[in-house]
Order: sequence, then structure tokens, then C-alpha cells
Amino acid sequence: MANPVKISNNLTNFLAENKKEEELMYEVLLMIENLAYREEATVKLIFDRLYDIGSINLINQKFRSRAVKRVLKWIARMSKPAFRIFAWRWFRKNCPILITNWLYQQVSFKKPVIKSAQVVIEQQLPPANAISELEYKSREVTFLRSQVKLLSGILIGVITVFGASLIWLSQSLITGRSPLQTVEQLPPVNLQEAMINRR
Repeated sequence: MANPVKISNNLTNFLAENKKEEELMYEVLLMIENLAYREEATVKLIFDRLYDIGSINLINQKFRSRAVKRVLKWIARMSKPAFRIFAWRWFRKNCPILITNWLYQQVSFKKPVIKSAQVVIEQQLPPANAISELEYKSREVTFLRSQVKLLSGILIGVITVFGASLIWLSQSLITGRSPLQTVEQLPPVNLQEAMINRR
């Protein structure tokens, strides 16, 4: 009869330790959330640096043309404030729990389960309807990629036209002449004087 009592004591001890562990990890979560709110400026600065590095590396990796890279880097710089807002919201919502879970894994000292190498993998052919579904999905992916390329080209064209029109408008404002000045507004030219000056 002493055996069930011993198991019961072990179980209650285990449950008490688990409850204490959960309470401590909840406190860690609250402290990380508090730290994130207190250090909001630091977190945003970290995101700024990561965004700069990531956007430049992504643009350099995906595009070859220097002109396209230059325009996209300019767009990336202009979109940084919007990224900062969304990144901060994502950080507040997700990072404290992610950091807490990672820290818990570090202190739990549980060995990862490694499956034995004797697992035999059987290769089975997918059913016929799965093949047609795979074909459909690969065609869809190809179509979507072409659409992305087309939209990227259109975006670059629109940005180029918009930039050129801004430059044209700024030049006309600097010179003080209206770009829409009509012929009627130009000073009249006497035809006889023009003929005399030509000779």
C-alpha cells in the first residue's frame, strides 16, 4: 500500500513543480513585455538597421540593373517609416512569447529527440489527380511570377514618369517660366523687323 502513496507524492510534487515553472515563465513573459515597451526606441532602431541591411541585400540579390536597383533602394528608404510601424506592432504581438519560449527551451535541458537512422522511406507515386493538381499549381505559380514581373515593370515605369515629371516641374519653377506658356502670351514679333534683321 505504500507504493500508491509514493506515486501520488511524486505526482503532486511534479504538478507543483510544473505549476511553479509556468508561473515563473509567465513572469519572464511579463518582464520581456515590460522591457520591450520601455525600450521601444531601441527596438525601432534595431528594426531600422535590420531593414536597411535586408532591403539592400534583397534588392542586390534579385535585380541586376543599376537603374532599377537605384530606384528600388530609394523606394526602400521612403517606405522605412511604414515598415517601422508594422514591425513594432508585430514585435509587440509576437516577440515576447517567442523570446520566452526560446529561453524556456534553453533552461529546460531537454535533449532533442533524434529518430534512428533506420527509418526506411518508401517512395510512392502520387495518385493521378494529385499530379494534375501539381501541374495546375505549378502553372499558377508560373503565371503569378509573370504577373509580379509585369507589375514590377509597370511600377518602375510609373515611378520613372512620376520622377521625370517632378524634375520637369521643379526646373520650370526654378526658371520662373510656366511650362504651359502659350504662343499668345509671348511678346509679338514684327515680321518686317525680323526680315530686316535677317539680312
